[in-house]
Amino acid sequence: MIESLSTNPLLLLFLVAALGYGLGSISFRGNKLGVAGVLFVGLLFGGLDERLVIPDIVFLMGLSIFVYAIGISSGPGFFAAFRRGAYREVGFIIFMLTLSAAWTVLFHFIFGLDAATTGGIFAGTTTNTPALAGLLDSISERFSGAERDQMIQEAVVGYSLSYPMGVIGVMFGLFLMQKWLKVDYRKEELDLRKDYPVAQKIINGTVDISQENLKSYVLRDILQEMDWSVVFGRVFRGDEVIFSNYDTKLEIGDKVNLAAREADWGEVVERLGKVSEETLSTESNTYVQRRMFVSNPKLAGRSIASLNLSGQFPIIVTRVRRGDVDMIAHGDTILELGDRVRFVALREDLDELKKLFGDSYYSLSQLNLLSFGLGMAAGLLLGMIKFQLPGGIEFSLGFAGGPLIVALVLGAQRRTGMIVWSLPYSANHTLRQLGLILLLAAIGVRSGHTFFDTVAAGGGGMIFLTGTLIAVLSTISMLFVGFKLFKIPYTFLGGMSANQPAILDYAIQNSGNQLPNIGYALMFPIAIILKIVYVQILFVLLG
Repeated sequence: MIESLSTNPLLLLFLVAALGYGLGSISFRGNKLGVAGVLFVGLLFGGLDERLVIPDIVFLMGLSIFVYAIGISSGPGFFAAFRRGAYREVGFIIFMLTLSAAWTVLFHFIFGLDAATTGGIFAGTTTNTPALAGLLDSISERFSGAERDQMIQEAVVGYSLSYPMGVIGVMFGLFLMQKWLKVDYRKEELDLRKDYPVAQKIINGTVDISQENLKSYVLRDILQEMDWSVVFGRVFRGDEVIFSNYDTKLEIGDKVNLAAREADWGEVVERLGKVSEETLSTESNTYVQRRMFVSNPKLAGRSIASLNLSGQFPIIVTRVRRGDVDMIAHGDTILELGDRVRFVALREDLDELKKLFGDSYYSLSQLNLLSFGLGMAAGLLLGMIKFQLPGGIEFSLGFAGGPLIVALVLGAQRRTGMIVWSLPYSANHTLRQLGLILLLAAIGVRSGHTFFDTVAAGGGGMIFLTGTLIAVLSTISMLFVGFKLFKIPYTFLGGMSANQPAILDYAIQNSGNQLPNIGYALMFPIAIILKIVYVQILFVLLG
């Protein structure tokens, strides 16, 4: 069996992926390893025989695809956070990595480690391969011959033994602190719902208009005055049915169909009148309610208002569903490929609306290789550029930082002329999962033999313990300070603490939403540079 796996890396890759995913699906007291199970199965297989190897190209491809998919989906939220003043978060990221470096220095002196091993441990506990590459490059520049080879080996061993705990230790810290801090993910999600696309419970209903003070108002005035997330639908006035718009004036006795967030529903009803006892049908021989997929690339990246739908059809767009998240539709809501738009329109206009939106699930299952290929190529080219810092420190963004930064920019841009950069939700999620599995399987198998070999020889216990303490204590102290002092939502902190994609997946599972992606995307470009710089500073100072 070992012989077959050693000569067939594809067989090894898919076997590790399958068994790891199965392990990650096992629930223990409501907690799962998720896709991180692939890493641990990879370590086990890698420890069986040093001939078991998955080519580096698999790891690099998985890493690049994963971070690109994350960046494309997180780009709008990333730059929106800066527009809202995310300097608190940036300051916290710098503090977080400085704190991790401080813990590393402390245990360096407590356990009497050498500088190369300590640098490798820091790179491993922060699960940053570019930082290890920077460390090895720094060693090669300062030393030569047997001394250089010895230090490189020490750095690699420190990295390999501490890397698994850079994943497990952070997960443990996240689990421990969310219990101790009594984190309410649902409350955080509701607090953040105005700024980010999170799941919202939406209520549809009919309201009888009975408030006299509404006579002088049109809907535009009501919406500007009240901070509601609500969409007004058809207005039933006697035997007449009116498609509402911003200039519609409500009258006493009108019945209005509307959709509102659960948090706003009570206030909306109180302001307008009362819940109608009569249930009005959403469909008739004339009017229909439908959901359609946005598969037309011409609509991607455009706001609902810019489409001027009401100028072309009698139509009211009420909701936009993105993935598993329902959002109230507003004029400034940006449509993306894969969105499902819910609207009320004339039955006779359905064919034209289908042409407009596209409504093709088949089209959404296709990956636009032009935009994806160009974006990935631009990211990889950026990752190759060498940057110089004072003190002779040189670094590049590599296969992770380059694609992520380019993806964040392109994701926020959404489209350039006819090229749509954003990916359909389903395609993005598939790419993300595929990339994550590839890189975890490769890094696990690659580290497995060194990990078990060093532990079996009795020389890795101290390194393993040091990596464990640094990872757990850094995570616990970082989460406490971030949550209590910086007042950053724990949902974001889960993403910010995700040195490694498996941790991000774990944070997403715990929170039950995609908001940790925002924290991850905010943290990663800054952190990858700081980690490369810090590991070389540690090596120089401690050596």
